[in-house]
Amino acid sequence: MIAETICSAVSAAGLGIAAVTAYRRRFLTAARIAAYALVPVGLVLTGTVEWISGIAFRPSVWLGFGLLGAAWLLFMATRAVERRTGGTRKERRAAARSARHDAVAPAASAPSLGAGATDRGSEPGGRVRGKQSGGASGDDFSDIEAILKKHGI
Repeated sequence: MIAETICSAVSAAGLGIAAVTAYRRRFLTAARIAAYALVPVGLVLTGTVEWISGIAFRPSVWLGFGLLGAAWLLFMATRAVERRTGGTRKERRAAARSARHDAVAPAASAPSLGAGATDRGSEPGGRVRGKQSGGASGDDFSDIEAILKKHGI
């Protein structure tokens, strides 16, 4: 009963504000305020206010909302942990197997830069040749490939 009275008073105050706004020749704003002012009365007449007040004052309903919130928190926590650990058990096992086998690429034992660079890509005069052999470019990327495989990328 109190909720219906409050809604009616809010609607009456809103319609009064809309009338003052229309008097000031702001008709679009006045129409918008009147639309908002009619919503509480419409909710009272449809029975929505009574339904909401029935829900708001029952402890069993709040217990249900609490349980839904706890379920949502558990769901989000498990998803966050799953994302941090790398997915499902099968995915973790596959990543561990590939990390053991592909930790170091076979051709990655020598550094790609340094003393080996003079053997492959430079001439005796110290100038670098325009084209390198096909095997030299593959060796340059083998270190990068090994690192990417190690991290599962």
